[in-house]
Amino acid sequence: MIKRLFWPAAILCAFAFSGCTADSVESGFPERRPLGSEFEAYQPMTEVSSRADAPSLAESEGVITLRQALAFALIHNPQLKAFSWQVRAAEARQLQASLMPNPEFEVEVEEVAGSGARSGFDAAETTIFLSQLIELSGKRSKRTELASLERRLAGWDYESKRLDVLTEVSKAFVEVLAEQERVGLAEDVVRLSREVLSTVSQRVEAGKDSPVEQTKGEVALANAEIELEKARSNLESARKRLSATWGGGSAVFEKVAGDLNSTMPIPTLDQVMRSVDRNPDMARWATEVEQRQAALKLAKANTIQDLRFGGGMQSFNETDDNAVVFGISIPLPLFDRNQGNILEAQHKLAAGKAQREAMTASIHTAVTQAHAELSSALREATALREKVLEGARSAFEAAGEGYRSGKLGFLEVLDAQRTLFEAKARYIDALAVYHSAKADVERLIGRRIDAAGAS
Repeated sequence: MIKRLFWPAAILCAFAFSGCTADSVESGFPERRPLGSEFEAYQPMTEVSSRADAPSLAESEGVITLRQALAFALIHNPQLKAFSWQVRAAEARQLQASLMPNPEFEVEVEEVAGSGARSGFDAAETTIFLSQLIELSGKRSKRTELASLERRLAGWDYESKRLDVLTEVSKAFVEVLAEQERVGLAEDVVRLSREVLSTVSQRVEAGKDSPVEQTKGEVALANAEIELEKARSNLESARKRLSATWGGGSAVFEKVAGDLNSTMPIPTLDQVMRSVDRNPDMARWATEVEQRQAALKLAKANTIQDLRFGGGMQSFNETDDNAVVFGISIPLPLFDRNQGNILEAQHKLAAGKAQREAMTASIHTAVTQAHAELSSALREATALREKVLEGARSAFEAAGEGYRSGKLGFLEVLDAQRTLFEAKARYIDALAVYHSAKADVERLIGRRIDAAGAS
C-alpha cells in the first residue's frame, strides 16, 4: 500500500518544494562616509566561528601616532564589534523573511483496530496529504522588503558608531597630547622655580634680600611641584582613556606623537552645512521612514487572508483502489482584519517623519555650536600665539634680569613668571578645544573639515 502511494506523494513533495529557495541577501554594511574611509573597520564573517576573526594585533609599546591609534581602535573597539554583529543578525533576519512557508505532510489511517472485519488492517483507508500555505497580496515580497530596510538601518547604526569611534579616539588622542604638553609646561615651571630660588638664596646669603623672599621662593617651588604631580596624574588618566577606545585595560604605549600647534583655516558655516547630508544619522532616519512605510504596507497586506491548498492520495485496502483527494482552506475575516496593527503602523510612520525633522534640526544646531566653538578656539589660540606669549616671555626675562641687578623685587619676578605660564597654559587649552571641536564638526559632516571647505 505504501509503495503504491510513494511516487504520487514524491511528485507532490517536489512540486511543493519548488520555488522554496531563499533569495540572496546583500551585505548590510553601507558605503563608508569619507571620514576615516582609508582605515579598515571590524566586520565579522557571515558564519559564526569559535575562533577569533579579528586580526591579532599587539598594542604598540613605543610612540604612537593618531593614524595608528585610529587604525587600531577601528579593529578592536568592543562597541563597534557589537554593532557589526547586529548587522549580521539583520542580514539573517532578511534571509529568514525571504523564505516561503514550509509545506505540511500528513498521513492518516482510518478503519483500523475496530471490531469484526475492521479489527486489523484489511479494511484500512490510508491517506497521504501534502498541503502548502499560499501567501496572497505579495506578503513575502513585502516582508522581505521590510527586513531589507531593517538591515539597512542596522548598517547605518554601525556606520554611526564607526564615526563615533573615530571621534572618540581623536579627542582622546588630543587629550593625551595636551596633557603631555601640560606636563612639559609644569616641568618648566619647576625648573625655573628652582633657578629663581637659587638666585634668591644667593642674594639672601649676600644680605641683599630678606629671608622672607627665600621663603616665598620655596613656597613657589613647592606649589610648582604639586602642579607637576597633578599634571602627571592627569596624563596617566588620559592615557588610560585613549587605551580604552580599543579595549585596552591599561596604557601600554609610551607616549603619543603629534603636533598640537597645527591649525588650519576654518571653512564658513555655510560651507560646512553643505556637507551635513553625509551625516549617517540623517541618512538613517530617511531609511527609518522608508522602513515604517514598508511596515504599513505589510500590515495592510495582512488584511488579505492566505489560502492553504493541499492534495494527496487515498488508498482503500479492502478494494485495493486508489483515489485523489484535495482541499482548500480559506479563513473568514469576520472579526480580525488587522485593524490594530494597521493603525499602529500609521502612527509609527507619522512619528518617524516627525523624528526625522527633529533629528535634522538637532544636527544643524549641533553643527552650528561646534563650528562656533571651533572658530572661537582658533581665534583664541592665534591671539595667544601672536600677541600674548612673546610679550609674556619677554616680560619674564626682563623681570629676572631686573631682579638680579637689584632693580626689581621678587614679587615682580613671581608675577611675570605666573603671567607667562598662565598664558602658555591657556594656549594649550585653546589648542585642545580647537582639535576637539574640529573632531566634533567632522563627525557631524562625515568628512574632513578641509574637504568641506573645498566643496
